Amino acid sequence: MPAEMSGRAEVRASVAARRPRAAHIIGQNIGLVLAAAILLLSIIVFVAMFLIQQHRLPGNFEITSTVDNTMPLALAAIGQTIVVLTRGIDLSVGGVVDLTNALAAIYLAGSFTHMIVVAILVILVGAAAGLVNGLLVGLGRLQPIVVTLATLSIFQGLAIRVLPQPGGTVPDGVTAFLVNTNGPYALLFLALAALGWMALRRSRIGVAIFAVGNDEQAAIAHGVNAVRTKVIAYTIGGAMYALAGLFLAANATSGDATSGNVFTLTSIVATVLGGVSLFGGRGSALGSICGAFITTMIVNILFYAHINPLYQSFYEGLFLIIAVVLGAAIGGLVRRGRA
Repeated sequence: MPAEMSGRAEVRASVAARRPRAAHIIGQNIGLVLAAAILLLSIIVFVAMFLIQQHRLPGNFEITSTVDNTMPLALAAIGQTIVVLTRGIDLSVGGVVDLTNALAAIYLAGSFTHMIVVAILVILVGAAAGLVNGLLVGLGRLQPIVVTLATLSIFQGLAIRVLPQPGGTVPDGVTAFLVNTNGPYALLFLALAALGWMALRRSRIGVAIFAVGNDEQAAIAHGVNAVRTKVIAYTIGGAMYALAGLFLAANATSGDATSGNVFTLTSIVATVLGGVSLFGGRGSALGSICGAFITTMIVNILFYAHINPLYQSFYEGLFLIIAVVLGAAIGGLVRRGRA
């Protein structure tokens, strides 16, 4: 009997030890947990509304369309997240997407080798745009909101110069590879992006990004090169915006030098919905991916709710405020509970 009682006591002690650890993990990733919960709720609401109106569950077409339409925003949100984690913000997203979208629509057509080279060059153009932002913010010590607002106008002007009118042609092979309409295969690219994020998070530069965002002076005192960290963060962000431009061109099969403008705001919306702190140092690109899908699901829900398109922006903004306030309140409760 004593041995049996001792064994039960050990089991209870083990369970009690695991609970604080689980609570700690949830508390550390509360933004991601809340984003996943909101995404799940939005999917349930959408499926219920679709079932009521169409008398069937969403099929391959609906799922594929949702994934393909979300891909550019998800990639842009990942780039925005990396910048925001350094306690910065990038308003040039729309301009970079415009420019790379226009370049892709004009120059992608050609042989397989030609398309690969052009795609790489387009991504490098985006990275170069991010590098400019990073140098101005890091070396120039200028306010990110001012710098990126200025470069937004510059990149938009360049995009109009490259493609004055909507047009160009994206080869069918590129469209089939990036956004195949036969199924949600674009999720594979999103999985690669998520793996890339996790690798970055554990790398030296990833640790530096979080350190600079949490406390730049403390990070510098511990040997972190804050300027280099910011430059790299903005450069990676620019490359992600270029990828968003490529996917946008592939989805539309053509280019438009103004089609990326909306991503300036929506990339920030997806980042906030994903639980990333605008004060830097806390958040995850995985949450921002969830935020991008939440944004798309909101649009779908409003469509099936027969909301007048003129009022959709109002309801989207209202939902964002409610989600952010609830997220902050729940996150605060969890952190106080841990304390």
